[in-house]
Amino acid sequence: MMQSNYTVPLKTIVEEMKLQPLHLSKNYDTALLTMADVNRPAMQLTGFYDYFDPKRIQVIGRVETTYLETLSHEARLEAFDRFMTYDIAGLVICHECEPFPECLEMAEKYDRNVFYIETDTSEFQARIIFLLHDYLAPRLTTHGVLVEVYGEGVLLTGDSGIGKSETALELIKRGHRLVADDAVEIKLIGENILIGSAPEIIRYYMELRGIGVINVRHIYGVGAVKPSTGIDLVVKMENWINGKAYDRLGLESETEEILGVRLPAVTIPVTPGRNLAVILELAAMNNRQKKMGYNAAEMLAAEHDHAIDHGMI
Repeated sequence: MMQSNYTVPLKTIVEEMKLQPLHLSKNYDTALLTMADVNRPAMQLTGFYDYFDPKRIQVIGRVETTYLETLSHEARLEAFDRFMTYDIAGLVICHECEPFPECLEMAEKYDRNVFYIETDTSEFQARIIFLLHDYLAPRLTTHGVLVEVYGEGVLLTGDSGIGKSETALELIKRGHRLVADDAVEIKLIGENILIGSAPEIIRYYMELRGIGVINVRHIYGVGAVKPSTGIDLVVKMENWINGKAYDRLGLESETEEILGVRLPAVTIPVTPGRNLAVILELAAMNNRQKKMGYNAAEMLAAEHDHAIDHGMI
């Protein structure tokens, strides 16, 4: 169960899931969903309401329908009467199950939203839960550039004018894909998956000092952009600071916390003449290798220790 600080209009979910309205409440146009989960009210229809959360979307399928068919008209009416007294977020009848007249009668009496869809109940649940989790996920917007490099989502951060957009442009020319420039919207999906995208109004646009705003999709084609990607690595770009000790071996694991998730990070000092696009390609490939269990720095250190132990150096 997930209680979100965000909301999504019920109408939006109904339209995206292509639900057929059977009864719409007076506040249907303004009704909001806050729960990223659904409930099968089989126990409630038998009279058990402990731990019942009416804020969830309620789903009736073949199991609930088969049970209700065993009841008399009076018993079904009583069951739906008791059920509809709760201010449910909405009721969806699935699996080509015929809506019971008693259900629609009580929906009209208590002014509840009831919908119908022919889809299999389990399939519908999986689809709507995924959709709700996406809409209600914790999120933030941060300044940076997000690119996909060799399948790795790389978030470039740093002060304005450091060269993030120019580096991203070079990566695009080398066959990689832009997700967001300047503003990156980040959502937490599940417990530790971060998905980044661009605000819709600036999606696929880039700002380049001296040139202005360009549309990457129109100039470089649809293969140069991507609507969203998981974030796998944070690259912090900063001007080279004389005297600062930068990591030269990679034995120290740097991380960056975003929405409670710790991501691997690297700090790249920027100086004239450094090919940052090539360095970021290497950083992305190196990060992927580490996820697959190979760390070149640790391997070199182990070989060095082995040589010392055996008097080779």
